[in-house]
Order: sequence, then structure tokens, then C-alpha cells
Amino acid sequence: MTSNHPSARSNDLLPDPASATAPVRSKRAWVLLLMTIFFPGSAQSVSGKHAVGRFAMRITMACWAVVIALVLLLLLKRDWLLSLLAQPWIQMTSTIVLVGLAIGWFLLFLNTLAIIRPKFLAPGAKLLISGGVVIAVVATSGVLGYGAFVLNKGRETISNVFTAGPAFKPVDGRYNIAVFGADAAGNRDGVRTDSMSLLSVDAKTGKSLLISIPRNFQNAQFSADSPMRKVYPEGYNCGNECLFNAIYRDATDNHADLYPGVKNPGAQATMDAIEGTTGLTVQGYVMIDMAGFSGFIDAMGGVRVDSGGWVPYNGKKWPNSSVNTHWFAPGEHEFTGKQALWFARSRDFTSDYHRIARQQCLQQAMISQFSPQTMLTRFTSIMDAGKQLVETNIPQKQLGSFLNLADKARSTPFKRLTLGAPDFGSASDKFSTYPDFDQIHTRIDELIATSSGTAPKPTQKATDASSGSGSTDKPTEPQESGAKSSSGRNSAPGKVNEVAAEVPTTKADGSPITEEYLVTLEQIGRVDMLAKIAANNNECSVP
Repeated sequence: MTSNHPSARSNDLLPDPASATAPVRSKRAWVLLLMTIFFPGSAQSVSGKHAVGRFAMRITMACWAVVIALVLLLLLKRDWLLSLLAQPWIQMTSTIVLVGLAIGWFLLFLNTLAIIRPKFLAPGAKLLISGGVVIAVVATSGVLGYGAFVLNKGRETISNVFTAGPAFKPVDGRYNIAVFGADAAGNRDGVRTDSMSLLSVDAKTGKSLLISIPRNFQNAQFSADSPMRKVYPEGYNCGNECLFNAIYRDATDNHADLYPGVKNPGAQATMDAIEGTTGLTVQGYVMIDMAGFSGFIDAMGGVRVDSGGWVPYNGKKWPNSSVNTHWFAPGEHEFTGKQALWFARSRDFTSDYHRIARQQCLQQAMISQFSPQTMLTRFTSIMDAGKQLVETNIPQKQLGSFLNLADKARSTPFKRLTLGAPDFGSASDKFSTYPDFDQIHTRIDELIATSSGTAPKPTQKATDASSGSGSTDKPTEPQESGAKSSSGRNSAPGKVNEVAAEVPTTKADGSPITEEYLVTLEQIGRVDMLAKIAANNNECSVP
């Protein structure tokens, strides 16, 4: 005899839709769908498909355990988590796992739909359940699939940009990374280092010192173990041909054989010069392509800065005029990539020292605004831009510690130092032409001591490099930045910051200065007045 009692009828713990009422069928369908969303495999388990259900629920529990572990690491040991996620094999494995989970969850939804048996549902309920399944698949399998795509794109970018090899340790508690702005425009032969700086970061606190080296810096010292020191034992001191920004091309074109096995001899030689000049051990470099810089800013959604003065840039000619100078007004701006590039490179009517200050400001603004939220919401665009932006010898295994430091540095204003005006006198003092290396090292040590509480011990390389370099032979006819602007117009070589108090803020009649007024001044040849108005455009801050 066969019992009709429900417990003996089936292993299905939910009502049979064939004999249930319409409201019960709808409730049963929604319960099964919600179970598949929040605990995949549970719908199969209560519907008699125990083997499939148990397997899926084990996978679900394992996933929740991993998520909980990741959250704990994020809260307690974020640097470990970032270091782990920066490993290419972890990224590849995670990509494969996410794809597998996306497919598995999708199959579970299809199986759940079969268990629901939509043919027994009322027309309205059938439509709602079908729509709910579609939304649930997109919100679960779709998100996992997109996550796999994003993770794989990040892995490809990291593999293309960063090198293999072990992570390096801080020296005297600091990481020192050279940052080059490279210009390889189609009308130029080879790469030109348009800007050079050293970012020195406290490995514990993220407090940073940004040291900028003017392009026209002369008599640079090479570190004691640098092959270039054999070529230039007294420093890079061959006169106006030996400006700091010429080291890259000189090493690339004439001395690459001194760096066997080095991928970029020009970058390595420039690192050696920064090390010998500053007295800090340089551990790696990042070269930023100026064209890629624009795309990277756009990928970030722009960058915000507060300009202290009028900044000129070259654009389309004004109507009925031969003048093509346009101006960024003082105040807060949210720049696109192209505008940020103009702002960073402008030196018309001023000097290289002015644009160095603006470049320092932009670098701090980018780090300050390059938040985890920006990374998450614009990840794919940033990764695409990154492939065109950066060349570096920093190893992939360093990414975790550096990302953690970057997050700390975002909330800490940089200390800035320029090896020239205004930090070492004015432009007319020509410190960049006749540098005092003992004074440079002392100033750097003082800034580091102020920032971290302890100054780094001078390395043997720095000691050897600076010995005998306190005085150098002065080259004839030194080239001083600001004598000519990039557009061929006369600039104002004058003193940086000393004229800030004299900067005009109104016209002769007392009305505010406008862009049209500045254009008129250029049309009538009042370059002297434009130089006064632009004299404080080196003042910039991060809003």
C-alpha cells in the first residue's frame, strides 16, 4: 500500500507545483530563486537534488570563507593583501576561479528555473519570475564575469609595465624612486627627459619628499659605482652641452656599452646622476610619457588644482590676431588631460623653475585624488592608459607595499625641494649652474629629519660621489633657464617668488585682469607687463 502522506511522497521539501494552489506556486518559485541568489545550491538540496546541492553549497561556503578572510586581511594586514593580489599567478588563478563561479552560478539558475516549472505558474507570476531570473543572473554571474575581465586586464597591464624579480627593501627607512617625464614627440629624435625628480617616501608613514632637478642643472655628480663616473670623474661638467636632461641621451647614444644587460641605459645613468647629486640611494625609476600622461588624467576623470596666478599656454590663434596665447586664470580648476599637460609644461613669460613648481603640484594632486574609489570605478580606462603611460624597472612584487604607501601619502602633503630657484636663491643666482653639493645634501637631510624624525645616514656612494665636488669649474656662457620660452618669445628670467608681492592684480583703471586684456598686452608688445602678471604662476596647491 502506498501512503499519500506528503513525507512519503517525495524528497522534495517544497510543495509540488502540480497540485499546489496558484499563490503557493508563486511563493515556492520566489523562495527557490532567493535561495539560489543568497546561498547557491540550497534550492537544489531542498528539491531532492542532494548531490548537486551539497557540492554547490560546499563551494558557496568556501567562497564565503575566502571573502571573510579577505575582509580581515583588508582591515588588519592590507599591505599583505595588496602584495598577494599583485602576484601574477594569483591574478590568473583568481580570473579562472571567477569565470568558473560565473558559469556554475548561471547553471544553477537554469536548474532552479527547471525546478520551479514555470508552466504551472500564472501568466503574471511567470513573467515576474522570468524577469527576476534574468536580473539575478546579471547581478551574480554577470558581475563575476566582469570581475574576471577586469582582473585579467589588470594582470596584463601589470605584466607589460612592471618587471619580474624580488621586491627591494627600503634604504635607511625610505624608498627613493626617480620620476622622469619623457617627451618622444614625432618631431624629435629619440626620447628627451623633459622633467626629472626624486620621490623619497618614508616606508612606514608614507610622508614624502619630492626633489625636482631643473633641466639646466650642470656639473651633476655620478654615484661612486656608476660606469659614467669613469667617463666624467669630475662630474657632468662639459659646459652647456652637459645639462642634466642631456644625460639620458648621452648614455643611450654614446655609453650604452657601459651598462651591459640593462634594459634602459639612459634611465640607469640618470638614476646614477640623481643618486650622486642628492646623496640618496635611488632604487628604481618610473618614466612617464607626456602623451600618455594626458590620457591617464582623462582616465582618472580629470585632476583638480588651485592655481595661484595666470598660466599661459598655446592654443588656436585669436580671431583677427597673430597671437595664439591663451591663459588659465588664478583659482581652482578641474583639468582634462590636455589642459593638465599645458599647465604642467608652460614656461612662456616665466622660467623652468615656475613650471617645476606646477609639476610638483600636479604630481601631489594626482596622488591625492587617485583614490581606491577612482581605481574601482575607472579601472579599465586607467589600465588602458597605463600601458601607454609608464615604463619602469620596479618589480611586480613591489606593488603591494607601494600601493599601501600611496594610500598613506594621499593624506600627507609633500615636502618639496627644487635644486635651484626658489629653494637655493633666485634664478639670477645660478645655483643650478654652479651647485654646492654639500649644501644640497644638508638641506635634504634636514627635510627628511623634519619629516620622519630621523635623517638617513649618508651612504658610501653618496660620500664618495660628493667628495671633491664642493666646487666645480664654471663653464663659459652658462645657459640659464628662462632666457627664451619654448615658443621663441622672450621670457622673464627674473627672480622666482621675490616678485610675487609686485604681481599686478588689476588693470591701470582698477578693473580685474581678464584673458582678453592679456592678449591685448601681447599684441602691443608689452611682454614686460605679461612677465610681471605671470610672475606668481609657480604658486599652486591641491584643493
